[in-house]
Amino acid sequence: MPSLTRFLIVLAVIGLVLFGLVYALGTYVRPATRPMSVDVPLTRLGR
Repeated sequence: MPSLTRFLIVLAVIGLVLFGLVYALGTYVRPATRPMSVDVPLTRLGR
């Protein structure tokens, strides 16, 4: 039983670290934005 407890604790710690990384990336990293325009030919609109 102690090995199962240790395994579950290790999984929980790894999960918390991954959650922290995803949270930090979502909170502190801002993507670089730039204007974008795409010309769509009329033939692709079904005319």
